[in-house]
Amino acid sequence: MGIKLVATDMDGTLLNSQKVKPAGFVPWVLAHPEIKTVIASGRQYYTLERDFEEIRDELTFIAENGALVFDKGEVIYKNVMKREDVLQCIKLCRSLQNAATLLCGVKSAYLEERFSRDEEIKNNAILYYDHLEYPEHLEDVLDEDEIVKMAIFFKGASAEENYEAFDVIRSFVKPVLSGDSWVDIQNQDVNKGVAVEAIQKQFHISREESMAFGDYLNDLELLKHVGESYCMINGHDDVKAVAKYITEYTNDEEGVMKVLERL
Repeated sequence: MGIKLVATDMDGTLLNSQKVKPAGFVPWVLAHPEIKTVIASGRQYYTLERDFEEIRDELTFIAENGALVFDKGEVIYKNVMKREDVLQCIKLCRSLQNAATLLCGVKSAYLEERFSRDEEIKNNAILYYDHLEYPEHLEDVLDEDEIVKMAIFFKGASAEENYEAFDVIRSFVKPVLSGDSWVDIQNQDVNKGVAVEAIQKQFHISREESMAFGDYLNDLELLKHVGESYCMINGHDDVKAVAKYITEYTNDEEGVMKVLERL
């Protein structure tokens, strides 16, 4: 098939329900240095790097839903939010009850120090952000780092009931409900597809030479930017409608590895 790039989503795709990667994935990556293997996730780069520590230099990472791409520890693509947009979004988020805002930058994520004393907020932030700092005010870091995402945590799993409050910023940024406790805000043109296209251009790999796996709506653009696209059999129906193929096995049955082993 002449595949030179393989990109895979994490949750619901490569990882099983216990968030564990297949035992055969690391050996497969090491056995195929001629294929650029890409991890495409909404997670922070430093968290992904930690999760794949044993092969981090063999992988390319699409992080923060596509706002950042790292290869061998270096940024090769970034989609940075405007300072004035970040400030306006901070002001909105401070007006919402039970909400804590994290700024996600190229260097680190940032949570105001007052929230670090709340165990529910701090524990959820640490879960997703390996590099996390606690400034007194979020505005203090805007001259120190480039912000690519804002992640708003709602206590008591109340994100959905507060989601309409973000309608006032949709004209200049993209708020997305990313869980029962989280809303993400990024530039409107951020997605995994644009990020994988940046990798293809950087390493002179065509769409036809690229393969990708996904399961949910945030993987749609990723699958549209490759020639060989797979939706997991456990995936969303809208994603199945876009994908060229549907895997025979679920993520709990190592569906991604079943396809890769046939390569």
